[in-house]
Amino acid sequence: MKIFENFKSIRFRLFATLCISIFLIITCLIIVNNFVLESFYLYSKASKATELCDSINSYYNGILQYDINQQLEEQARKNNFDILIVDSKFNVVYCNNLEILNSVNATLSPNYNFRAKNIYSKNNYILRSITENKNEKYLLLTGYLDNGYVTYIKIQIQPIKETVKISNNLLIIIGILMVLIAAIIASIIANKFTKPILELNKITEQMANLDFSSKYRISDTEDEINMLGRNINEMSDKLETTIKRLTLNNNKLEQNIEEKSKIDEMRKQFISDVSHELKTPIALIQGYSEGLIENVNSDEESRKFYAEVILDESNKMDLMVKKLLELMKLEYRERKFNDTEFSLTELINEEIRRQTVVLKEKNIKVEFDENKNVIVFADQEYIEQVVNNFLTNAIKYAEEINGNKKIIIRTEDRENKIRLYIYNTGKQISQEYINKIWGRFYKVDSSRNRNIGGTGIGLALVKAIMNNYNNDYGVTNYEDGVEFYCDINKTENQE
Repeated sequence: MKIFENFKSIRFRLFATLCISIFLIITCLIIVNNFVLESFYLYSKASKATELCDSINSYYNGILQYDINQQLEEQARKNNFDILIVDSKFNVVYCNNLEILNSVNATLSPNYNFRAKNIYSKNNYILRSITENKNEKYLLLTGYLDNGYVTYIKIQIQPIKETVKISNNLLIIIGILMVLIAAIIASIIANKFTKPILELNKITEQMANLDFSSKYRISDTEDEINMLGRNINEMSDKLETTIKRLTLNNNKLEQNIEEKSKIDEMRKQFISDVSHELKTPIALIQGYSEGLIENVNSDEESRKFYAEVILDESNKMDLMVKKLLELMKLEYRERKFNDTEFSLTELINEEIRRQTVVLKEKNIKVEFDENKNVIVFADQEYIEQVVNNFLTNAIKYAEEINGNKKIIIRTEDRENKIRLYIYNTGKQISQEYINKIWGRFYKVDSSRNRNIGGTGIGLALVKAIMNNYNNDYGVTNYEDGVEFYCDINKTENQE
């Protein structure tokens, strides 16, 4: 298959074209040699012989005066003529070669075997083609002069045949040499022209595979290949730009579709979560409302209790819905943060102060270095939610272990982050729940006991806030308790 591909190449076609052209030229020259050169040679010699006869006739008529013998010898030597002049009685007047005398006598002899063919007769001249017994062929011009003399001029044909043969052999040799030279020239020319074409072919193959890194090197020569290379480079740039734009638009479209799908999924999840979590408060509100309407308890204190339950459940529903909406915005990254510098230490102290009553009721001791002023750079409102959720969660699940019931809050400096830790003594979180606790409405106790309190959205909010900041968060089990942690960006002058 490789051989057939080489036959189709420009280099082979150029070589084949040159070889065929040379072959045709040499063939035409050989044909011309065989069929034209001999006839042209004989015609030229016959014309010279006729002119020589005219000159001899002019001499004998007294028109021109010169040394006739010297002229005849010079013409005979120059044109390879055998010349014989005889008078009316066939006495030899001039003869430069005895062979012509023998040939003329032979043609005049009735017993001599030869073939003669008149080529033409004109005025006093007769040109005949003579073939003797030995197949010796020659031309014999017979000229009749005005003074009665007869001039015979013998023109040899064999030299021209040998010349044609030698010429044909020479042409064949030249043809072979020309083929070899053509091969070299074809290789040089083909390499010069096919090298850039092969380079362009390689570039277009890469373009077909959407690889636009290779470009054609433009030279100073303003030819068609350079123009083609320049156009391919321009087309490559435009295709690359267009494909990048299409890819970008396609990615945006996929992202929009994914975001739309995500919104639909979040909407379904929101409806499912709200439907599930609102069943209990709605049932309580409905039951106590019906009790008030039907006057189940007629005394004022009972009616007040019913009204307080309805109000409490309504507030819980309102808080839960607000947190759910906030969580959805954070998860979809629609909430913009108002980052500022503030004291994390002061924020933690304020959260501890708010929980003072609960901490005293549950007899929980809080350990925190309030003298270490830590400055962070973030949205204070959201960091307050993170601290509140971690602290509330720690208070909720804090238990006495080995005579200790406490919460430890500490910070750790980490390059451009501050890591916040909130630890509480108590039971460990089972490994199967470690990842689940960050989901919305998930509580470790499967019954979701309302007596414990909370909406089950707190840790999901922490996860969403940390994801928006691309910061780490997590939980670690210890032998006597659990520790939650998260990273907060440091202020710029602390980096």
